[in-house]
Amino acid sequence: MAWIYLLVAGVTEIIWAIGLKEAHGFTVLLPSIVTIIFIVVSFFLFAKAMETIPIGTAYAIFTGIGAAGTAVVGILLFAEGAGAGKLFFLALLLVGIIGLKLADGKEETD
Repeated sequence: MAWIYLLVAGVTEIIWAIGLKEAHGFTVLLPSIVTIIFIVVSFFLFAKAMETIPIGTAYAIFTGIGAAGTAVVGILLFAEGAGAGKLFFLALLLVGIIGLKLADGKEETD
């Protein structure tokens, strides 16, 4: 269940990041309210996930989902650039997120 919390927390991070853009410095009411709600939901789910997922893994995945997802939304909805380099590093970020998930709990102990 913790991994589901972490995934949803990352997705809600994307939503509040978009909300920050649309709130224009918290001067537009509705996007400001949506942003604050999703910040609270995001951090609540992130905290729940960290009850069982190691903090380093959880934080890297949480911010990775948010960063990659927000970049993709920027490309798709806000006409931000999508050059080969940007797409390559977004893919690399996603591979890293998947790798962290796969490696969690499988480290060798001495």
